This record gives sequence, structure tokens and C-alpha cells, in this order.
Amino acid sequence: MKTKTILLVLLLLGACAWRSSAQSFDSSGDGLLNGAYYCRQVLYFVTDQAGDIGEYMNVQGTITFNGAGSYTFSGSILDTAASTYPTPQTFTGSGSYVISASGEGYMTAVNPDFPNDQIVGLVSQGGVFIGSSTENVNGYSDMFIAAPVGSTVATNATLNGSYSVAYFDPGFPGDALFTMNPNGQGNIGSVNATEYLGDSSSPSTQSLSGVTYSFSNGAAQLNFGGTASTSVLLGGTDLLYISPDGNFIFGGSYNGFDMFVGVRAATSNPSNYDGLYYQAGLDLNLGSSSAAILDSYYGSLQAFTQEIIGHQRANTVLYGGSEDFTYFDNYMLNGDGSSDDSIFGQHYVSSTDGTIRIGYGIGPYLSLNVAFQAPAFNGSGVYLSPVGVVNAASSAPFTAFVSPGEFLTLYGSGLANSTTSASVPFPNNLGGVQVLINQVQAPIYYVSPTQISVIVPYITSQAVAQIQVINNGSNSNVVTMFTGATSVGAFTNTPVGGTGIAAAERPDFSVISASNPAQVGETEALYLAGMGGVTNTPTDGAAPNGLSYTNATPQVYLTDADGNNAQATVTFSGLAPGFAGLYQINFTIPTGLVTSPAAELDIYSGADSESFEAILPITSTTSAARPKAAMERPHVRRHQRRPAGSSN
Repeated sequence: MKTKTILLVLLLLGACAWRSSAQSFDSSGDGLLNGAYYCRQVLYFVTDQAGDIGEYMNVQGTITFNGAGSYTFSGSILDTAASTYPTPQTFTGSGSYVISASGEGYMTAVNPDFPNDQIVGLVSQGGVFIGSSTENVNGYSDMFIAAPVGSTVATNATLNGSYSVAYFDPGFPGDALFTMNPNGQGNIGSVNATEYLGDSSSPSTQSLSGVTYSFSNGAAQLNFGGTASTSVLLGGTDLLYISPDGNFIFGGSYNGFDMFVGVRAATSNPSNYDGLYYQAGLDLNLGSSSAAILDSYYGSLQAFTQEIIGHQRANTVLYGGSEDFTYFDNYMLNGDGSSDDSIFGQHYVSSTDGTIRIGYGIGPYLSLNVAFQAPAFNGSGVYLSPVGVVNAASSAPFTAFVSPGEFLTLYGSGLANSTTSASVPFPNNLGGVQVLINQVQAPIYYVSPTQISVIVPYITSQAVAQIQVINNGSNSNVVTMFTGATSVGAFTNTPVGGTGIAAAERPDFSVISASNPAQVGETEALYLAGMGGVTNTPTDGAAPNGLSYTNATPQVYLTDADGNNAQATVTFSGLAPGFAGLYQINFTIPTGLVTSPAAELDIYSGADSESFEAILPITSTTSAARPKAAMERPHVRRHQRRPAGSSN
């Protein structure tokens, strides 16, 4: 199916406002980690196709960063594998780390069993580092948190006020949310927890009394009393660490494998909940009919007017490793400092100023999430924002990987002296502006003082991409991005790229809209960015000479308003004829879907990225499909479709 005109899609690149030698990762932010930090890491090993966790580990202690890329560690490790560390064993170690100007970076594993692994994550506002070993090949999902010790050693008086705490234990399995009110003198008293246990979708409650805490050397023993059992999630003693300002707490059992995060909670809607957040988390889906599904992730999200465009770099051991997941979500503020989302089935609690958010999942989708607002960024001269490199179609936040052939939007200041755009073939110099990606000149479609639209050269194949803007001889700072095979995102017909109705056409070349919906049984054309390498590769910035197919074969799914979910048949995936940097997927709308003004569009690139952002209006007279569960995570839903043992 050929396209008559998709100029409107390209014009969106300029209008969307989101608010080759070996390359090394930017280390200009190494000083963001400096001094002593308390840390905890939990690791869960999936050992069979049923998704069972067969081994658990925890690592915790004090990690000291020197501000220049090296660290030392002193703490303990516990492993359920009896041949290694059946009881907590003390150990010391050292390693290295690299942090970019944005706060994104990685550190070598603290765990002595995996010296070649890396914990990838972000340093947030307040200096807390959160991350996960998403690229590991040793078969585990994990979560890592490190918070500064502070110049004043924490005492009982430091823990004072009302805290909301999210708790996660996949070994139980269960998650919980509870409020505790420490009095600054070692007493907490009564704690009432709302819990989801096993695969139940109904909450239960647990009431504890006489809860106490005691600080020593800046960390605390949190004494719940009793012991956890097959029917009681909370019990025994957990270690508790606290941030220097007292607003964030985290920890878990010295002898167990749970993890909790907590925040000194707001009692009304946060004063500022919009903005860029850094996030990390764990998920355990017990609602799947085929297998329990565990994943861990780090990433970022952009919140604006109760909507979110987010990214997670997720590791799902059962499905063969890591990939990028970008999504659109809504959230509802409840007026009491908490919020709920419409996609993940999570409940969140925030700090008064909105800079910290913690959350847990509604069973049987158990989870733990923590997010911190990103630092503010600004610069002088020709300045490329360290968090200002995004997918031009999806507006996926900067933590999403960059891929060869991807259309990018760059944000900053002083990027160009005037506003201008180009036609195909796109030049490497537009209005005196050049963009270098790993020292290769990239083709440019659009420039303005605050925004540039550019295509990643197909030759880009290193693990990282270093991006720099040159405005009439003046160089910007260099921004470093991780790279992948694909970074799929659908263009949309709205001012905020990635949200709303996908940029797609029916067979008569009419644009799909609410008044002109896609038809069941009809083959439609969808326009995208970030589908990666292609056959018959064109010159950078030029249109393909003949048909050019993507190296990876995508999968497309639709979910209608009734929750019916069906896979579309893809008939073509490649570069759009006559255009540069624009990908096209032709797919047939499957049967089993009902008329839906906003069918959810889920696109898996077939390689290492998935987009769950755009919607597609459809119409049909068919209504016999079996509804899916009303509250299912998008990428969990994908995992339920793909057979166990299939590769990414």
C-alpha cells in the first residue's frame, strides 16, 4: 500500500513541543556521587518457564564515592543458595562508576559474584541514585538504591513525622502500603497495612502494635514485631536508611529479600507534580495464565496536567533480556497526597512538594516504584539540554535508547540563529547549523534557536551516541545517549508528539481520525520513527531508492474500549517511499474488535523496543471477542501474548 501524502507527519516534527570511532560515556557528572551513601540491592533469579524465583540475594551496606569515578564498599551479602552465602556474610569491595551531566550513568556491580555486571540508573534531585542491572546476562532482576549518609549522623530524632511506605516481597509474594508515625524518640506504635497477597485482587489488612525503631551509626532497626508467615506479610526486623533531609526512607530485612521505600507524605495534592522524574522499580505479574512474570527497570517520565509520557528500560528474564518500553499514562490526584494511574494499576504517594513519589501495585500485579524529580538544567551559549534528546515521534524521555535512522528532536538554547526547514534530501548543514553524532554529520530537517529535528546516521552502531550541535562555528556541550537496535514510536496528529491519534492513513489515503476511523479488515498505513536498520539502506537524509524493509519484523496489537485484544497482520514494514527518516508499517485491523473511539495501539519493534502511547479510532460490527482484564500493564499484556521461551 503506497502513500499519497504524509507531509503532515513531517510538519509535525517542527511543530511538536515537548516541553565513527569508539565513544565513551560522559563522565562530567561523576561529582554528583560524592561521599558516603547507604545502599541496598535485592536480586531475584527466575529459574524456570513458569516464572518461579529460585534464588534470592541481598547486598547492603555503605558505599563511598570519591566524586571522580571510583567507589569502595563495606557491607554484607545474603544468598539463598546454600553453597554461597546462606547467612549474611560481611565483605568489602571497590569499583568504578560513570555519571553524565543528566545524572544518568552506571556503576560496576557491588555484588562480588557478578564483577562484570553494571547497575544502570540515575542520580536525582537530592543526590539519591536509583537503578537496576537491566543489561545483565546472569538471569536476575534487581533494584538498587543509594542515598547520601549526610554530614550529621541520623538519630532517633531524625525519623519524625508521618511517612507512607510501599513494601514489596516477591518471595512471599505480596506488596503493601502503610503509614507510620515515628515520634522522634524510637516509638512508632500502631501500623495498619493494606496488602495484596499472592494472586489475589482483593486487599487484606494487617494491624501491628508496639512498632519501634532504633538508630545506630546513622541506620535504624525497624522492629515490626512477630515474624512474617504464610498469611502475614510484615514481621520481624528491617534495616532502615534515611536521606539527609529526612524526606525519604528505604530498606529491607537483613535476613530477607524484601524492599521498601517511603516518603514523608503530603496530606493534600502536591504543590508541583508536573515535570521530569527519574524512576526505578520492580514488577511481579501473578495475573498471567501462563507464568508469573517478574521484571525490573530504570527510566524516566514526563508528567504534565495529569498525563505522563514515560520510559522504562526493563529486564524481563523470562523473555530473554532487556528492552525499551515507552508509554502514555493518565494519573488522578486524590486530594490527600496520593494518586492513581489508569495503565499500571498502581497507587502512589508523594512528598508535599511533589519531588518524590513512591508506589505499589494493585494485586495480582504486585510492584514497587520510586521516582524523584530531575534536577534543573540550563546553560549559556550554544546549549544542548542533557535531557533534551527525545524521539521525534513518541517524545519518549531522554533515557530511551537512540537507534540508527531514528528521527530525533533536540532541545536547548542558542541552537540556531533563525528558524528554517529543509526538503528531501536533508542537508548536513542547515542555516549554518551542524549536528555531530559520534563525529558523523547528521542530516537535518528543521532548526530553530530552541529546537532541532535531525536523523541519526545509519552508521551509528556504538554502545553510546555522543551528540553535539555546532551553530555557525560555535560548539555546544556534548550529550551522551545509550544506543539500541530500535527505538520505535508512532507519530501522532497532536501538538504533543506520541499522544493522541496515531498518524495513519486508510487505503484511500485519507487521514484516520475520530470522524474517519480505521475499519476492521482494512489495511492501514502507520507512520513511525525509530524502527532501526533497513535493507537497501539509503544515503543518510535521502529517500529510499525502491523499497527498503526493516531488519526487524514488528508486531502490532490493538485493544478496544471493551478490553478485547487482538494482533494485527503486518503486511509491510520499512521506510516510507519518497521520504527520509520516516518509517511505515502497513497492517490489517484484526477481527474481534468492537467500535472504539480510542483503541490502544501497542507496537513492538521485533527487536528491543516497544511503544504503548498512540491510539487509533476503529469501527466494527463485531463484538464476540472475549474481554481481557480491565487493569493490565501494557508490557505485561505483551508478555502474555508472546510464548514462553521466545526471544526479544
